[in-house]
Amino acid sequence: MSIPVRTLPFDHPGPLEPCPEYAELRTGTPVAPVMTPDGRRAWLVTSYDAVAAVLSDARFGMAPPGATSAGNHTLFQDGEAHARLRRLVSKAFTPRRIATLRPRVEELAVEYTAALAAAGPPADLIAGLAAPLPLRVIGELLGVTIDGSERFRELADTASSADFSAAGDSAEVAAATRAWHDLTLYAADLVAGKRRSPGDDLLSGLITVRDGDDGRLSDDELVGMSTTIVAAGYLTTRNAIGVGTIQLIAEGRLARLADAPEELEGVVEELLRHQSGLTAEPFPRWAHEDLELAGVAIRAGDPVLVRLEAANRDPRHFPEPDRFLPGRQGSSPHLGFGRGPHHCLGAALARIELRAAFRAVARQLPGLRLGVPVDRLVWARGQNDAGPTEVSVTW
Repeated sequence: MSIPVRTLPFDHPGPLEPCPEYAELRTGTPVAPVMTPDGRRAWLVTSYDAVAAVLSDARFGMAPPGATSAGNHTLFQDGEAHARLRRLVSKAFTPRRIATLRPRVEELAVEYTAALAAAGPPADLIAGLAAPLPLRVIGELLGVTIDGSERFRELADTASSADFSAAGDSAEVAAATRAWHDLTLYAADLVAGKRRSPGDDLLSGLITVRDGDDGRLSDDELVGMSTTIVAAGYLTTRNAIGVGTIQLIAEGRLARLADAPEELEGVVEELLRHQSGLTAEPFPRWAHEDLELAGVAIRAGDPVLVRLEAANRDPRHFPEPDRFLPGRQGSSPHLGFGRGPHHCLGAALARIELRAAFRAVARQLPGLRLGVPVDRLVWARGQNDAGPTEVSVTW
C-alpha cells in the first residue's frame, strides 16, 4: 500500500500543544515519508522506540555518507573524529566540575530574579531572567571576563537570532552569519588568552586536558568547542526557562516549588518531556547504509528527521502522555537530551539552571502570572530551536 507523502512543517493548534499529525503517524506509520520545506524527500520518525533507535545507532550520521568533515572542529560530526573529541571534552566537562557550579548558578538565578522583582511589573521574563542566566553561566564557564561579557552577550544573542534554514539571503540571516563569524574570532582570542594565562574555568581545562591516545585539542577544536557550547547551551536553555515558567503558571504549580526541592526534580523532568520538540529538536540524521527501521526500508543517503515532540508523548511509554504528571511511575526516560553518542554533554548543567531559575522565581515571585494570553506570545522558530521572544509577566 502506498503511503501518502506529507509536507512539513505541520501546524501547532497552540504554542504549547503538539501537532495532532504526530499522534496519527506514531500510531499507524511511525516512519513516514515527508517533503521538507525546501523540497527534499525525507523520513519522519515519531515513535519513541524508533526515535531512540535512530539516535543510538551509529549507522545514522550527522552528515550524509561520504561527506568530508574537513573544517568541522565541533562535536557535530560522526565516527572516530566525534568519539575522540567527546573523550577529550569529557575529561574536562566532568560531573564533578558541573556539580561545583550549582551554588554559583543558584546565586545568579536569585540575583536576576531579585532585579526583576525590584524593577516592578510588568516585566519581560526572557530579558530579565531566561536569557541572561544561561548566557552568564556560559560566559563564566568559558572564563569570559567582566569587561568582555557585554560583547560576548551581544554576539551570542545576534548569532542565535536567525533561522539559517530560511529561504533567501535575508538581512536577519546575514546578520546572524556575521555574528557567528565574529563570535568565532572572539573565541579564538579567548583561547589565546587562556593559553597565556589559564584560570579555573572549563576552557582552561580543555586547553590542558591530554590523553595518551587522543593527544590534545587543537586551537581550531577549542574554538569549535567554545562556539558549540554557546550554540547548544544558550538558546535551548533560554527557551526552556521561558516555556517552563509559562507551563508552571498554567498548571498552578509555581508557588509550590518555593520550599519543595523534593518536587522540583520531578517537575523539571516533566517540563523537559512536555516541551521537547516545542523548543528544540535534534539535527537531521542520514542513513549511512541500507537498513530497516520499524519495518521500513531506509536507503543509504536518505535523510531522517526524528521528532522528540512525538516520541516523548508516545502512550506506550508515557501513560496519559498529554497530562502534566511530575514523578511519573513506570514511564521510560524522556529523550529531551537525546540518546546515544550525541547525548547532550550539557544535560546536567541545563538541569541545574532550570531548577535554580524555577526555585528563585517561586520564592521571590510566587504570584507570577502572564501579562498577555499564551496565544498572543510571539515565537521565534529556527531550524532546530523555538521559543517566545518576549514573555510579559506581572505579579
